[in-house]
Amino acid sequence: MRLDAFEVVGGNKLSGEIIPQGAKNEALQILCAVLLTDKKVIIENVPDIVDVNRLIDLLRGLGVKVKKISEGKFSFKADEIDLDYFGSEEFQTNAKKIRGSVMLIGPLLARFGRAYLPKPGGDKIGRRRMDTHFNGLQMLGGKFRYDDSKGGKYFIESKKLKGTYILMDEISVTGTANVVMAAALAKGKTQIYNAACEPYLQQLCKMLNRMGAKIKGIGSNLLTIKGVKKLGGTNHRVLPDMIEIGSFIGLAAMTQSEITIKDAAVKELGIIPSIFKKMGVNLEFRGDDIYVPAQEEHEIQTFIDGSILTVYDSPWPGFTPDLMSIVLVLATQAKGSVLIHQKMFESRLFFVDKLIDMGAQIILCDPHRATVIGMNRQNDLRGITMSSPDIRAGVALLIAALSAKGTSRIENINQIDRGYQNIDGRLRALGADIRRI
Repeated sequence: MRLDAFEVVGGNKLSGEIIPQGAKNEALQILCAVLLTDKKVIIENVPDIVDVNRLIDLLRGLGVKVKKISEGKFSFKADEIDLDYFGSEEFQTNAKKIRGSVMLIGPLLARFGRAYLPKPGGDKIGRRRMDTHFNGLQMLGGKFRYDDSKGGKYFIESKKLKGTYILMDEISVTGTANVVMAAALAKGKTQIYNAACEPYLQQLCKMLNRMGAKIKGIGSNLLTIKGVKKLGGTNHRVLPDMIEIGSFIGLAAMTQSEITIKDAAVKELGIIPSIFKKMGVNLEFRGDDIYVPAQEEHEIQTFIDGSILTVYDSPWPGFTPDLMSIVLVLATQAKGSVLIHQKMFESRLFFVDKLIDMGAQIILCDPHRATVIGMNRQNDLRGITMSSPDIRAGVALLIAALSAKGTSRIENINQIDRGYQNIDGRLRALGADIRRI
């Protein structure tokens, strides 16, 4: 029997330690990069989640030799690639299921001269255009065409890519990753301006340099890449997932729990801790661990002039859009009010109707803005039946359910499983009453 829902009995205070999984968004980039070399690449701290496992299966189908060394540790060797497979119906069908598959095109184009890809899947959080990827690859010399039959397919090919100056038309993490991987094997020098600079993209660049690439400007929005003829093997460890870390901070505060988040790579979290502090959450840094003490209440700060706090998302080093739903849920039981401004995606606030059904006081101003009036625990949220619309909203609803009075049922949890490894088992270890049904 398929277990595709969570039953959650809320109101329990949690306690203990939890270790964040490897970063989903980094792992998807790093796994695609193994196609750039015929040498062995060993990757550690790979999260055991649906999206990552799907991408590993795609690599296997392409002929990559994949070996599981231990839990979360794999070796990859792409020395015998089946170029016909990625044009097959099987590949096209499987690639549609995961948006991360788009980052296969840069390595495949750079090393083998051609790549095909269907419109990728992923979260239904608004328009996520592909232009940035293909514009950059075309500027390197790729010849692009689009076939709109059978749901849409992208084709790009080039006998030899050549370095050039590229001004990215948007700060796209996956778009930057694709162009960086292609430029690493292009002839001559490539400069990418308006590049994404988040830690996961920095990790990719550092890994490529260990493989023999020549990338400068890592961590800035101007990357300079001198193309090389071949790349070698390397070992790489994936960072802990900053989105999980932020989710656990929100969980602790929302359930008034005492939780320690272990091995959190605090220096890589940017402004995430400061945003939670503005939301009234007390945090203590103990080396690389984050201790969140139990709090009776958390009070949202205001701006200096006393006006309502606004939390908005923006490209790194701004606040990640993936944690906006967590902050929104956290605000429902805070003391004070906050304006949540989701700038980057137009459909990510459409889960607030479920929170309103649970008793939250939220005014959805438009698809991008919601005002949350914190209840300061004067009225508990109540358990309801709801459905997870995407990965991040799903976990936000799970946090709401864990803090609510009564029993909740969360359906469509395959969305949550796409990004969170064994989330129910790890939460039960903290004392949560959650089971799959």
